[in-house]
Amino acid sequence: MPQVFQFLLMPGFSMMGLMSAIEPLRVANRFSRERYRWHLLSADGCAVQSSNGMSLNVDTALELPAAGDSLFVVAGFEPLATFDHRLSQWLHRAEHEGVILGGIDTGSFVLAEAGLFAAQRLTLHWEAIEAFQESYPRLAVTQELFEIDGKRITSAGGTASLDLMLTLIDRDHGEELALAVSEQFVLGRIRSRQDHQRMQIASRYDVHNKKLVKVISEMQRCSEQPLSSQALAELIKVTPRQLERLFRQHLNETPSSFYLALRLDKARQLLRQTDMAVLEIGLACGFESSSYFSRCYRVRFAACPSQDRHESPATPA
Repeated sequence: MPQVFQFLLMPGFSMMGLMSAIEPLRVANRFSRERYRWHLLSADGCAVQSSNGMSLNVDTALELPAAGDSLFVVAGFEPLATFDHRLSQWLHRAEHEGVILGGIDTGSFVLAEAGLFAAQRLTLHWEAIEAFQESYPRLAVTQELFEIDGKRITSAGGTASLDLMLTLIDRDHGEELALAVSEQFVLGRIRSRQDHQRMQIASRYDVHNKKLVKVISEMQRCSEQPLSSQALAELIKVTPRQLERLFRQHLNETPSSFYLALRLDKARQLLRQTDMAVLEIGLACGFESSSYFSRCYRVRFAACPSQDRHESPATPA
């Protein structure tokens, strides 16, 4: 029997994430007898508008998948906007029936809110990871392209869904079929889950000094309790003055201004991805004074935090 994939579309879902998951299944069916079937679901059976403004008709409302089927929650920005007790109960029934549950883009929020993750590894779009960790600090979230952990499968969305499906095709039907499907999409290679969602630090900032890369990595890790210039310098066994020269030489700014920008960027993600209070966000990003946080935020983004929260945010891919 063909493997069946069900895709539950949440309002504002990622079209790219969805199509990157479905298209490999379609192409696999071209090369082999019908291996896969897929169905689109919505909470009420009506068409759902994606983040790009296009709407898709669905096959049915919340119809319980059969045991062994895979059910992916596909979301985008504000994944919990329409989450309710009815949806939570339905997802729990699906789990009880032996359905494999997954999330695409920010779909992991829906499964987490329903309490359907335990010790399983999970991932989601990088832009929402900070917000997810603040909301569900005990869950094992990663920055991998996708995670397959028992009966939980998650994808960061975008083209990561393509890599996920190619990996599943390889696992279930062999490398030859997976490669044939991959070539149809003119892919240079099938990425593994360990490929990071974002460019590595060296590529993102165009720096190749190992000491500088190490410091930036530590800055990213320690945003809630920022490290002093002295502590950062000691990390790479240089003086604070030498550290400053490194930053000016390679990034044309000081360590403190670079660190501040990282923390403010994280604050903006939390503002746009969570309902945390502005004061809480400031503290989570290393600002002990709310007035100082607002002042710095206004300088970087030309808006105070409360104003920026109500602007139209960039939607995950």
